[in-house]
Amino acid sequence: MGENASREGCLVGGGCWGWGVPRGRLGAGGGGGEACCRVLREQRQAAAQAGPPPQTAGSGRGAGEVGQPNSPSEPALPQLGPHLPTRLQQQPWRLLYCTARDGFSLRTLYRRAGPPSSPALLLIRDTDAQAFGAFFATTIHMSNKFYGTGETFLFSFAPELKVFRWTGRNNFFMKGDVDLLMVGGGSGRFGLWLDGDLHHGGSYPCETFNNESLSSRGDFCVQDLEVWGLA
Repeated sequence: MGENASREGCLVGGGCWGWGVPRGRLGAGGGGGEACCRVLREQRQAAAQAGPPPQTAGSGRGAGEVGQPNSPSEPALPQLGPHLPTRLQQQPWRLLYCTARDGFSLRTLYRRAGPPSSPALLLIRDTDAQAFGAFFATTIHMSNKFYGTGETFLFSFAPELKVFRWTGRNNFFMKGDVDLLMVGGGSGRFGLWLDGDLHHGGSYPCETFNNESLSSRGDFCVQDLEVWGLA
């Protein structure tokens, strides 16, 4: 089962959106089903075609800067710090990929995910305002087979942090192609998966991590997503 963790501490800031206690339902209808994801996908496509809104003088900030609107990744990253491998606990992290800045695309995530040897934190918020994700000791990349190490773990904030570590029962840590990113497996279900558009995903108990469902419902619709790597 998951490890409970303190919610105190502040180490890194500057994400694209807010973590912490859920602030209520987000998105179209707040649900995690296919209909919600379809509506959000259409809204995002329309927004992308319309282009970014005009900025007034002095209003811009660099992506990833502390103080950017809706930017408290701060509560998530410090809480996860004590659960990282010892060699990484005092290392600075930087934002590599953010849907608010880079758009919703698994291909783009792979391109921006950092060098092969770099560890990565995947942070997700769904349309029910539930926050969860995964830590990988190696970068997220495409592969025709599962890869990773036993340092990989899943986590959720519900609202307290729970960490689900490797059980040793299999080595289904992570696998990805252009259409699907999968984390954990066994018994026919993934601990966490995301589709190629990063609109829709799911989380179910799996043998790799003996995890609970990370989302409040098995299938979910992505509201925001970030990938962090070492600075």
